[in-house]
Amino acid sequence: MMIAGIDEAGKGPVIGPMCIGGVKIEESKAHIFKVLGVADSKKLTPKKREQLAAQIKKHADGFFVLEVGPSQIDELRKIMTMNEIMVVCFAKVLEQLKPDLVYVDAADVKAERFAANLRRQYAKTSSDHAKKIEIISMHQADAIYPTVSAASIIAKVRRDELIEELKKEWGLDFGSGYPSDPKTKEFLLKWGKEHSGEFPNIVRQSWQTVENIREELKKAEQK
Repeated sequence: MMIAGIDEAGKGPVIGPMCIGGVKIEESKAHIFKVLGVADSKKLTPKKREQLAAQIKKHADGFFVLEVGPSQIDELRKIMTMNEIMVVCFAKVLEQLKPDLVYVDAADVKAERFAANLRRQYAKTSSDHAKKIEIISMHQADAIYPTVSAASIIAKVRRDELIEELKKEWGLDFGSGYPSDPKTKEFLLKWGKEHSGEFPNIVRQSWQTVENIREELKKAEQK
């Protein structure tokens, strides 16, 4: 039986893409991931994640990382919520892997609803398989199921690579891209000041963080 795990990296940042990782492996050898020491990617150092990602790809029967750019996220948010975007993205990864059973990190307060929505979305392109596949959706699945931990790791490593590429391309260090990162906030404030509240396409324009900075700049101008 083929089992898979799906998880995302970069749902929350205001800068850069979101990556959704999927890893598939024959159930009889799934314990390899545990032996390798996969764990919640947030608890691992970047170097350890990179080492594990290479091992995961070597042992997996299939893997896929879907990259969703900032402007794609902004466009999708005009017609759907972030949770609905996650359903669409997870379904795209499922289409690539087509396992018999999949464990997913629930991107919804109700884990069962996320599974039901994912099945419905998947059925749009793979109606026969959507009836048969077993979907187990759980919060913190990346800390419970090694296949989800593995998916989380390859997604995070890919996102980190893309962020580094963006920094080189723009010749800027904007930090991690998360709203809570002082370096990221400082970059956005400086850029906003210098460009009359306009931001480059590496920034998710639909984020509240961007709105807040625009408000801050307006108030500063009025003083």
